[in-house]
Amino acid sequence: MKKAFIFVLFIGAALCVFAQNGTIRELSGDVELKHAGAASFIPAAAGNALAQDTIVSTGFRSTAVIEVGSSTIAVRPLTRLTLAEISAGSGTESINMNLQAGRVRVDVKPPAGTRANFTVQSPSATASVRGTSFEFDTRRLNVIEGNVGFWGRRGVRMLVMAGSSSAVSDGGQAADPIQTLVESLTPSAPVGAGSSGESAPTSVSPLNTGDVSIGIDYGFESH
Repeated sequence: MKKAFIFVLFIGAALCVFAQNGTIRELSGDVELKHAGAASFIPAAAGNALAQDTIVSTGFRSTAVIEVGSSTIAVRPLTRLTLAEISAGSGTESINMNLQAGRVRVDVKPPAGTRANFTVQSPSATASVRGTSFEFDTRRLNVIEGNVGFWGRRGVRMLVMAGSSSAVSDGGQAADPIQTLVESLTPSAPVGAGSSGESAPTSVSPLNTGDVSIGIDYGFESH
């Protein structure tokens, strides 16, 4: 009797988590899909349902916008990604996406009272969030809104906040977002600077907010 009761509880818990489908809201250019178990890619169309393990591929000058629950994924040109997990239950959405190549922008906006766990994995790094907006291109992360946990194959997990960026070096470590910002704002040595470090007189234009947003998007290069 006890074993039967435990079995019923297990079935009830399992039913609380169910699979979801994503939907292609809009697209332009050459966008293809490869559904789970399919042998080849097929052309995509607006309104197509995307189940778990579907691969999405965009061509040159091609884009797609995918909605999955409370999350929106803007797929940039020359991108290939896999929707590895799409599930919901008990007030929580879980989405796990593998980004093999290219770049995506992700907007995670869970409604009040619910939570969305969104993870993007690439061969080099992983970004994990619970409600935010960011862009990721397999190595470089630029956070637009909220906070993103970011880490590579080695090193520690970095918390990258809105307006900051990070990138994974060749050694597999995520860069400190503060150091990334400092390096993006540090001017290069002017031409004609002597060995003593003194530089020839030069004029420097004031830095504006547009320069900052462009600079941090370049990412971090290890030295």
